[in-house]
Amino acid sequence: MASREVSTMIKQGFISDPTLCLSFSPSRTTSTRTLSRLYSPPPPPPSPPPESTRPTNNPSLIGMMSEEHHRDSKTKEESLKKTQSRVAKLLTQLKICSFSNWGLRSGDVRLTVASKDGFRVSMDVHGRVLSEKSGFFAEKLSQRREKGVSHSVEISECDDVEVYVETVVLMYCDDLKKRLIGENVNKILALLKVSAAIMFDSGVRSCLEYLEAVPWSENEEEKVLSHLCQLELHGSMTEVIQRVSSEPSTSTRADDIFLKLLSGVLHAKNDKARREMKALISRLLREDTFDDDNRLDVSKDTLYHLCHRCFSSLVLCLSEATGMDSNGRDRGVLMAEIAQEADSLQWIVDILIEKGMANDFVKLWADQKELAELHSKIPTMYRHEISRITAQLCIAIGRGTILVPKDSRFSLLSTWLEALYEDFGWMRRASRSGMTVPISREHLKFGGEELSSDSV
Repeated sequence: MASREVSTMIKQGFISDPTLCLSFSPSRTTSTRTLSRLYSPPPPPPSPPPESTRPTNNPSLIGMMSEEHHRDSKTKEESLKKTQSRVAKLLTQLKICSFSNWGLRSGDVRLTVASKDGFRVSMDVHGRVLSEKSGFFAEKLSQRREKGVSHSVEISECDDVEVYVETVVLMYCDDLKKRLIGENVNKILALLKVSAAIMFDSGVRSCLEYLEAVPWSENEEEKVLSHLCQLELHGSMTEVIQRVSSEPSTSTRADDIFLKLLSGVLHAKNDKARREMKALISRLLREDTFDDDNRLDVSKDTLYHLCHRCFSSLVLCLSEATGMDSNGRDRGVLMAEIAQEADSLQWIVDILIEKGMANDFVKLWADQKELAELHSKIPTMYRHEISRITAQLCIAIGRGTILVPKDSRFSLLSTWLEALYEDFGWMRRASRSGMTVPISREHLKFGGEELSSDSV
């Protein structure tokens, strides 16, 4: 090919310029041999290294599966060793208990327990103990005696061999409750399940009593309820665990608890503890009103029951105060008792007002004719705390927190307004920081009517 033709092809882009990759030559012509060497196809890439020399940064799937299988096998093996160690300790305890508690040495029954995965444990036990403690074993051993078969019993495909062995150990124990101390809820539920299956009644009872006494988490309580629903227990035994009994509803149980708490506070003698408990319970009741999903509230009936109890106590205290000179009661002690009963009633009324349940109390307080009569017969220094209750109701009615008809308002004033006016000076003098004693004219307006002694 002539150099002119080559030059033309280079200009038109059909071939690359050889001068860009070759060393400079003074000659303007290029031989055909040189061109054939220049434009021959490039050599093939080097072959990849052998499989053995190729780096293995990522393990293969088969390798990963093999490693995981090996790890699982090792974990199961370690778990089995731990279980065998615990079972060995239980069998040692079985021998100790059989001799120390029953005076027995070698057993006359061969008991074998096997799990679903093939783990088996055999132990020498005593037919006398098993028959006495378990209805299941009593039936099995009596059948074998009738048939003349050697005393051997096997329980196969059980869920947990260790739990079965420990249940057998419990049959030999004198104090089951002491034996169960320190066990968690899951372990007790497992023992309960086996005890119920073999009709080991004392074991069932001990597990239930233990569950009733120990604290639970919410998840554990769900497990307890689930297990008790699955087990067929005698009615007398289910009563032991009243904590999860479905008979009283949740609200009923909560109401009973609040009744005990409130009653305890009302009868408390330590003033500091009484104040702290009142504040705590009031806060609990206030917070509970904002939680509709988990409301555990005190009922209206419980609060009014406590009100009637306070009425009775006040009548008794005021009756003693009228005859204080003749009965020889200490004046300071009697004043403290009246003040405490009045304070208790004020607290209950506060709760009723906050919960919007105080409307009926207005009429109830207006109907306390006997209490009002006794109130008028004793010195103001003893009785002024009682008038705070009337002040509470007047303020709540004036603010619209309590809504009652005109007849109820008039009845309230007819019974208590005169006493309120007479005691007002002492109420201000003995005012405490938590009680707004000065009642403004605004608070003494019932639905537009201003209260005065002339309106009664």
